[in-house]
Amino acid sequence: MRSTISATLLLSVFAIQPALADQNVGTRDITVHSPARNRDLSVTLWYPSDGKSQKVSVGENRIFDGAPAIKGASLPRDHLPLVLLSHGSGSRAISMAWIATALAEAGFLVAAPDHPGTTSGDSTPADTPKIWERTDDISTIVTSLTTSAEWSGSVDAKRIGVLGFSLGGSAAMELAGARADLDAYAQYCVDYATSMDCQWFAGGRGYKNDEPIDVPKFDLRSVDKARFEQSNHDARIRSAVLVDPGLEVAFTKDSLKAIDIPLTFINLGSVGEIPVSVLSDQLAKDVPSATYMQVNDSNHFSFLPVCKKDADAFLKSVGEIDPICEPMAKRDRADIHEELVTKIVSAFQRTLKAGY
Repeated sequence: MRSTISATLLLSVFAIQPALADQNVGTRDITVHSPARNRDLSVTLWYPSDGKSQKVSVGENRIFDGAPAIKGASLPRDHLPLVLLSHGSGSRAISMAWIATALAEAGFLVAAPDHPGTTSGDSTPADTPKIWERTDDISTIVTSLTTSAEWSGSVDAKRIGVLGFSLGGSAAMELAGARADLDAYAQYCVDYATSMDCQWFAGGRGYKNDEPIDVPKFDLRSVDKARFEQSNHDARIRSAVLVDPGLEVAFTKDSLKAIDIPLTFINLGSVGEIPVSVLSDQLAKDVPSATYMQVNDSNHFSFLPVCKKDADAFLKSVGEIDPICEPMAKRDRADIHEELVTKIVSAFQRTLKAGY
């Protein structure tokens, strides 16, 4: 579930910068007020455009390649299917620009928030299990985009989907109707204490105000049990794609059997190499209208943007311990992304078509 990018390395470089590529995908940054958080959410949007405005590269930085788009391009006049994106823990919305751009090219309006408490530079073990905050972020954005004078004319409120990666996959599962059991999740971190996500809860580091902080060991049983186990179902969501979803071990069988929308599970990795924390083949069997896919010769970090040529050496030189940009033996990340684009776009084209 933990997809970590060190804030000290990446926070200052996640940005939109000029690009040379020609691309008819528009992008805008907006804010949506969250009553639950009592603050505004930062949201990035992608959509089909006429290509008339400033060319930019979304997410371009010292480590990652960006995705070309047209900043501030005119809005689509058609009512388009809407896809919400939920990023992994320790990441940001624009880290998913590569797939957001592909979805916009395919005719979707795409919206992705930064989830406070679990983004680069603002992430702690104590905030990570608060899935109910992430689901509320997504539902709040759906309400805003489907009711606002500016955006409602571009959104088909009957065709809304969500794509979640890692911790974002947990949120997408719960929006679809899944419910988690706190005791099961706490027991998982007893049984698999050395796993990457459970090591995060073991303490040592966190991030606040763009700076690393020391944090003590976090006891999962201290999480608000009622909030953790509540229903976060949003009936407006009609399809979900889950890439390496977290909390896999904690979702209750009864809630999975009651999900009545199509789910598409995608695991990153070959058979026998996928961590138990995200292995989703059994989830797909427990959900009535679900499909399961794997992307061979990949890993959890393959969902991050394509790395620059010297990124791996740079990260190692500054002490990064996670293999964020370590080359795969058999496939490069761009090739993996091509396969993911095909699977994800096809899933939403199939499940969000008119009248599904």
